[in-house]
Amino acid sequence: MKALLDYVPLIIFFYFYKTTDPADRTHPLLQLVGSTGAPDNNNILVATCALLISTLVVYGTLLVFQKFRLEKSQWFVLAMTVVFGGITLMLSDDFYIRLKAVIINVVFGFGFLLSPMLMKDRKPLIQRLFGPVFELDDRNWKKLNLAWGLFFFFMASLHIFFAFILFNGKYWGEFTAFGDIIVMFSFLIAQMVILRKYIKISSNGS
Repeated sequence: MKALLDYVPLIIFFYFYKTTDPADRTHPLLQLVGSTGAPDNNNILVATCALLISTLVVYGTLLVFQKFRLEKSQWFVLAMTVVFGGITLMLSDDFYIRLKAVIINVVFGFGFLLSPMLMKDRKPLIQRLFGPVFELDDRNWKKLNLAWGLFFFFMASLHIFFAFILFNGKYWGEFTAFGDIIVMFSFLIAQMVILRKYIKISSNGS
């Protein structure tokens, strides 16, 4: 459920991205944050405002329901959104909000790959996350951890492609809001299928 909530701000971002006139410099959300807008990318600026507000609401809600605690990855995503969203609005330049997802995925990729060296117990990060789900030996945990690290680098490459290369970012909003989650869930489903024989079975049969 928490993972799905992470995508709510992206869907809200996409809605404003597609429904705002790029030439509209007087949109209420721009006025709310005191931005004068830009000549031709106000749809992205308005969507960035909506992304910031919805992210603060979602993570504020999670903070309450998680007994005033957020996971490190949640703090990181929140901070990156505020920083890069804020820079985007201050400079009226959408380059920075496009760059946000690239950096997040690169950091997560390095986080997985370096975790066996950085963790006190030398366990891969993926083992900490999926230890209750899979029964794997050390070799397979390392292979799975490597797969996740490379997957996040692959996601970063996709974001670069859609944000800066393909038709000058024409389909960036669509990929950010929907393509990202489709690729992620496809990877998770493939992982469950491949590792299904390693799934732990409860001793009480439930």
